[in-house]
Amino acid sequence: MGIPFSVIGGFLGAGKTTLLQRWLRAAQGQRIAVLVNDFGAINLDAALVAGAGAETIALSNGCVCCAIGDDLSAALVRVLDTAPPFDAVVVEASGVSDPWRIAQFALAEPRLALHGVIVLVDAAALAAQAADPLLTDSLSRPLAHADLVLLNHADRAGAVALAQARAWVSHHAGPVPLLETVQADLPVALLTAALYQPHGGGLRSLPAWHDTRFEAWSCQPEGQHDPALLRAWLRALPPGVLRLKGQLRTGPAAWAELQYAGRFGRLQALPEAPATGPALVAIGLAGRLPVRAIADGLAACAGQESPD
Repeated sequence: MGIPFSVIGGFLGAGKTTLLQRWLRAAQGQRIAVLVNDFGAINLDAALVAGAGAETIALSNGCVCCAIGDDLSAALVRVLDTAPPFDAVVVEASGVSDPWRIAQFALAEPRLALHGVIVLVDAAALAAQAADPLLTDSLSRPLAHADLVLLNHADRAGAVALAQARAWVSHHAGPVPLLETVQADLPVALLTAALYQPHGGGLRSLPAWHDTRFEAWSCQPEGQHDPALLRAWLRALPPGVLRLKGQLRTGPAAWAELQYAGRFGRLQALPEAPATGPALVAIGLAGRLPVRAIADGLAACAGQESPD
């Protein structure tokens, strides 16, 4: 029996990192190797999960679907050659990649055992996202091979939106377990039970897919940012921003984590300064990401002029 190998997938902002953090905090001493992939030059998701006690390996060069060759292979070799062996391996796929293509590595590697593919869907943002023909494939493709689907942010969606989201997911995912969650709160015991179902068949051949529909912009903003201004800025972000996340200084010794996805933003105090320092990443459709507006708004929150 190989090392259990799981993949967490889903579109930008669906809650993948939150689920991973919960999983790691409940690991009860297990050694879990976490391979975190992020879309952008600054891998913030790796920084967010590093504090949960896992041994984290961040993949480089953007989304896994673009770097699915040597980068992931080399990372897995490092994991598999580690002594003593890990108890499990988890890959958090980027929000614009296909988790099944990552799962195929476990089918081809005898030292790994595919435990399952978990896909998260943002119940509150799905209707607006699915209405954009440029996003349809990125939303539906991960569901085709999901072993468990979490309809996350269920508290932000009304009854009608939830019913529509369930129908949409069922249409694209087929008869797989579908659970509604808030902040990706899923008991680890239930997660393990739901996923323990061996995949049948051999390695599936999928065409190469290099996704150029998305672009990312990142910066490492200096200075102190006013929390009230940041919250107002998040509420008024211009159209075109699909996902925004970062960690900023909000006082002489104060830091905050900033998150935005769908139509919702959040600013939360950090207990200590992040090791990576200030950083912010914004993701949107290629050609439609309002970089200047983002830079200007962020600079205004610090009482500065944005750099040219």
